[in-house]
This record gives sequence, structure tokens and C-alpha cells, in this order.
Amino acid sequence: MPSTTEQGSAKITFRRFKDGDGKWKRWQEQIFDADHSHKCPTYIQATPPCQGSCPSGEDIRGYLNIVRGVEKPPAGQTWQEYAFHRLAGANPFPSVMGRVCPAPCESGCNRNEVEDFVGINSVEHFLGDNAIAKNFSYEKPTRTTGKTVAVIGGGPAGLSCAYQLARKGHEVTVFDEHPELGGMMRYGIPGFRTPRKILDAEIQRILDLGVQTRLKCRVGVDITMEQIRAEYDAVFLGLGAQSGRPLPCPGNEAPNIVTATAFLQAFNDGRMRHVGKRVVVVGGGDTSIDVVTVARRLGHIVHAHDADQPERAIASYSAHDVAEVSARQGAEVVLTSVFAVDGMQANKHEVEQATAEGITIRGSLVPVAVVCGADGRATALRVAKCEAKFVGGRLEVKPIAGTEEEIPGDLFVSAIGQAVDFTGLEEFNNGKGAVTADKNYQVAGMPGIFVGGDIVRPNLLTTAIGHGSIAADGIDRFLRNEAMEKRPRIDVHHFDLVRKMVEKGLKAVEQKLEPLRGTCNSDAAVHNYDNRSDRHVIPHEELFLGHFPSVERNKRNTITLTKETALGNFDERIVALAEAKAQAEAKRCMSCGQCFECDNCVVYCPQIAVKKVPKAQATMGRYVYTDYDRCVGCHICADVCPTGYIKMGLGE
Repeated sequence: MPSTTEQGSAKITFRRFKDGDGKWKRWQEQIFDADHSHKCPTYIQATPPCQGSCPSGEDIRGYLNIVRGVEKPPAGQTWQEYAFHRLAGANPFPSVMGRVCPAPCESGCNRNEVEDFVGINSVEHFLGDNAIAKNFSYEKPTRTTGKTVAVIGGGPAGLSCAYQLARKGHEVTVFDEHPELGGMMRYGIPGFRTPRKILDAEIQRILDLGVQTRLKCRVGVDITMEQIRAEYDAVFLGLGAQSGRPLPCPGNEAPNIVTATAFLQAFNDGRMRHVGKRVVVVGGGDTSIDVVTVARRLGHIVHAHDADQPERAIASYSAHDVAEVSARQGAEVVLTSVFAVDGMQANKHEVEQATAEGITIRGSLVPVAVVCGADGRATALRVAKCEAKFVGGRLEVKPIAGTEEEIPGDLFVSAIGQAVDFTGLEEFNNGKGAVTADKNYQVAGMPGIFVGGDIVRPNLLTTAIGHGSIAADGIDRFLRNEAMEKRPRIDVHHFDLVRKMVEKGLKAVEQKLEPLRGTCNSDAAVHNYDNRSDRHVIPHEELFLGHFPSVERNKRNTITLTKETALGNFDERIVALAEAKAQAEAKRCMSCGQCFECDNCVVYCPQIAVKKVPKAQATMGRYVYTDYDRCVGCHICADVCPTGYIKMGLGE
């Protein structure tokens, strides 16, 4: 044993207490004098911060535990399919979201306190692609309710809502003005980020549940809201925000100034096949990165005629057929943002990739005017250096006098936000270009009308998916004439101990234990167990981080293009993890807030009071129990619990 002096000088990464902070001088003294303690081990399930950070509410810890082999699938099911269904319970687009989601779950991951976050996105990517390759499908409900729901908008919010409603047995029809479903996933994100065969497969899985569609049909124009109300028992508004916002400066009506949404839709439709030699994009978010990377790949044709101008393709005037046989050169692309480059809202990885492709990104610039030529077309964007900050939740941008300059261009794209087109549906506009709804996403003053996605507030795709799921719960209660319950602070998709016990054939449900509290003699409960997943996110301070050695993250391979290789390259850049790598990455998960069967509490208990549940009665989440006749309340089991699952509470 090293001396006290040597211990004090050594660098210790993780400690329960700082030197001198502990109440006990010797651990033996703690054990021998602790018989007067009224506190004994309690088993508290909490939500990990990854799930608390996930707008779609995925049971991330759950499917990672399945992938790593801790939670076993029921008989007759592979772990791959079991993990997929656990994931898809909240999000029916794992393959798409595994590619494009900026992964707030990873930012919230407690593993960041050890060395690096768990690659949740990469495991989701693997599970989604594997499900498509294996042709996994959703189980249809055994009974239908006879209730009908109209879902207006076939984007992520609408399809998520339709999916959840169909699983509950309701008859769903999705209305969309486009020829294909997908919304911004199809018409707003380029195909080299969301391969169309992947998107089509995940949408088809939803349709296979019996969801009906009416495409090329705009509600409010081709069919009235009065007709919808008369034909359907409930309605979900998932219109999305597919109208872009113009540049906030004089001269923004020039014909070669377009919005990012129009630009991307023209590209994804196949109408726009080249851009001008110089493209200037104003933005700084993920959409602006999509625009500049598309522009970089398209390039421009050398001898362009008036009919070939890109704004004409965006306005549906030309299909750019001439571009098929014309020589192309790389477009010079500049992206400006009111924020500093390192403070832009776009995904940092995507910013790095765009820079590698030769795209110039300039921060702290605000547009002040558009410079137009004699023909009325914009020739340059006048910008000024600026200071941008949020004050009271609102963005304030202050130009710095005397810093103006002009950035020349042939095409100018405004990627500063999106708006909802309320044509024919003006009754829902709250006057601010959005729809007002309660926490169940029911429209204020309109029973049976629910809403979700960008029409509430433009945000991430995963946010829209979460809105659709929550709204589906509200619609289901409405159709059953049940009162709307208060939503939990944390989403409802989390580990369910009752489900695991039913899978194993235990009689937890028959005994109607709520919520699985029981005596220490019960064979169908965990004594002093409480599921607080709906209200408590467990922070890293409640874990024993010293249990976890440093393990390097298993990263997906990303194909980084250059200025030369980006031109005309529309291949996917992210390569999914192989199965073994996905499993290895899942093993880095610390299972925050739930037992992952490490045996620390059993091994370190000096009273042999913590024991394993007999194998015939054990399930995931029900692995150990406490013999309270032996327990002296020494706290050691709680101190060595890596996941924070064991707490010290009053023994009852």
C-alpha cells in the first residue's frame, strides 16, 4: 500500500469524496457503527440524459443494452430485431435519423465526463440499415377502433403521428400536396445525406400498417377543411414550414435571389442541375450547409443561356436539360452568417466537411442591401460586420458602421429560416405564422384538432417526430373520450420492467403491482423499487465514474471530399458501422439510471445482504435484491454502483 503522502500526490480522476471530506476514517468503522442507520438500499430507475435530450424520446439506453447483450430478447427473436423495435417504438425513421440528426443525445451523454460520448447516432444508423436489409416490419394491431383520422402533411411529424395512430388501431389517411411522402426529409435534405431508397423503405413500413394516402392533394385548396371535419373523427396538422424567408434587406426581390427551401426542392425534384459560377448563401444553420454543399456539387455550365438561369429552374420554368451535355466547372460558394463561424448553429461536422470541399464560410456578417444590375438581376450582396447575440430569447444583430463590403454572385440563397404556407387554412394561423397548441399538441379552442412539427416551431426533424408521437397519444385519448392527462416531464418511451416480467412469464401484471412496489418476500417485485423515469434525469454526479475505464469511441468512416472531388459527386459520405463495431460502441454505454448487472453491489457488500435474484425470477432491471435482515445501512453498495441505480432511502 502506498503511504498517505503518496496517495495525496497521485492524480486521481474519480473520487466519491475529496481528501478529508469523508465522515469515516476507516471503512471498517463505517460498517461496524452503521447499524443505527435508518437508510437501506433502494432501487431507483431514472432517465439517462441521452434520452432526456432526445426530442423524439427514444429509449436509447434500452436499445444500447440490447445491442451490447445485457438485455436479452424474448424467445424466437434476434437481438437485432428486438433492438430495432425498441428504437422504432419512438422513432420510425432510425436509418434516416442515424444519418442526419445532429444528435443532441450525444451532447448530453454522461460518458463525456469519462472521455467521449457514446456514438448513439452510429448505432441507430446500424440498426436502421440492418432492419431494412432484413426486411423487418411492424406488427399490425389485432383490433381496430373504427375511428378515422386525417393527417395533413406527409413529413416527419405527420408520418410519425400516422404510424403511432395506426399501431393503436385507428384508420389513418395522410394528405400531402407533393407526389411523394417525406416532406423535408425528401424535398429539403439532399439525397447524398438521405438516400432515397432508405427513406422509401422506412415510409413503406408505415404504409404497410394500413395507412392510406391522398397525394397531390392540398387541404384548403383541393379539399376544404369543412369536408375533412365531416369525414374524419380527428385531424392532425403537420403542414411543415416549407416556405422560405426572404433576405431582410432592400433589393431582395431580384429574380436570382431564392429561398433555401425552394433551392433544395428544385434540386431534389431534379429540376435544377447547375448553379451560377458564384453562389452566395446567407444562413448558418444545417439547411444553409445543405445548400452550399449541393451548390458545390452542381457547379455551373460554361455557356449558359437566359433560359438556363438556375432561378428559372427553381421557379419550375426549366429542367436544365442543356446541363446534361454542357461542360461544368466548380461553383465558387460563399456562406455568410451573422454568428461567428464557431458559433453557427449548423452541425460542426458538416461545417468541417463543407470547408474541406472548398466552400468559403464567413462569420459575423449581416446583409444590408442587394446590388442589382441594369437587367434587375442581383450582382452582389452588400454585407457589414456585425455583433449578434440573443437577448431575452430574441436575436439582436447590430451592424458595425464603416465595415460594409460587397460579395459578388450569380445566385443568392436565403437560408435564414422557414415559414408556413397557410393558404386555405388561415383559421389556424395564430397571427405569428404558427399554430398555438397545448402540451398535448391540441389546437387551442379546437377539440379534436392536433398539430406538430415546424408548424408549431421550426426545429429539428427529430423534434417533429416527437411532436407527432405526443399528438398521437392525445388523439387516441380524444377518440376514446378520455380526459387529457398531464404530460410527464420526460417522454414516455423508457424501460418497462412489467414488460420484461411478462416476456419471461412472471405474473407482475396479474398482481397489478403499482409501480412494482412489494414486500421483500414477493417474487413479482423489487422491494423498494421506484421508476422515476418520467420525472428524473440522472446526472453524472450520481454515478460512480471510476468503474469505467477509458475506451476510444468507435467512429463511422466519413468520406471527406475536396474542392475537386466534390463536383458531381452525389454519393453518400457516411459509412455505417459493421455489426461488431456497433456492439463494441454500445458496450461503452454506462446504462445511467438502470442496473446493467455488473455485480459490484453483490461483491462489495460486507454483510452479504445484497444478493442476486434467483435466475428463474430474474429479468433485466430485476437482477439483485436486498436481505434487509442483514443490511446495516453502510452505503457501500450505493457507493460502488456505477449507474446510480442504487440509492439509500428509508427501509420500509
